[in-house]
Amino acid sequence: MHDPVYEEAYQGHIIKIYHDPDAEGPREWSNLGTLICWHRRYRLGDGHRFDSPEAFLRDLVGVSVQSDLSMDQLRERVERKAVILPVFLYDHSGLAMNTIGFHCPWDSGQVGYVYVTLEAVRNEFGVKRVTKALREKAEDILRAEIVSYDAYLAGRVYGYVIEWEGEEVDACWGFVGDYELDCLLEARRAAATSVKAAVQEKRSARPLRSHPAHSTG
Repeated sequence: MHDPVYEEAYQGHIIKIYHDPDAEGPREWSNLGTLICWHRRYRLGDGHRFDSPEAFLRDLVGVSVQSDLSMDQLRERVERKAVILPVFLYDHSGLAMNTIGFHCPWDSGQVGYVYVTLEAVRNEFGVKRVTKALREKAEDILRAEIVSYDAYLAGRVYGYVIEWEGEEVDACWGFVGDYELDCLLEARRAAATSVKAAVQEKRSARPLRSHPAHSTG
């Protein structure tokens, strides 16, 4: 195991935070959206059968290759059938991904889309109509999925090990994102729980005090 990226003493325990190189990717989770990407060097997002963004958009709106719709017209039609966001990739000494684009025009550009059909939104939330508020909620979920995938691509995946008197007493892995936000907080909660359990066990192990019998008469 490599050296920890962070270590602290907490309530009598030692918490160590490590990179998790074997974590499951976020696209293996149960996601609302589908991430479709095209890149000549990297396999990104979810698997698909489309050889170009145009082929994907045509399939999504249900028009044939014989139609003379432009890309702008295709995107306009897609908005009627799905919640969809563009996805951008920054490739320079590592990978980064977002839905708003990057300032560097040389090492970045649109790499695909993340989307969910309106039918899937209705099924997910149990409604008959996708309102503006629900569409915005779906967009926020899609953005959050890309934030998680961006962290995964950048290697910001961690796990913790908790030690007490030199022995490992707890561990958990697969925290995606900056370790201060989830991994460390969960490790502290686990350490605090371990302390409480030890205190309760110690109390339950104490012998009951015997009281002298009182004589009568």
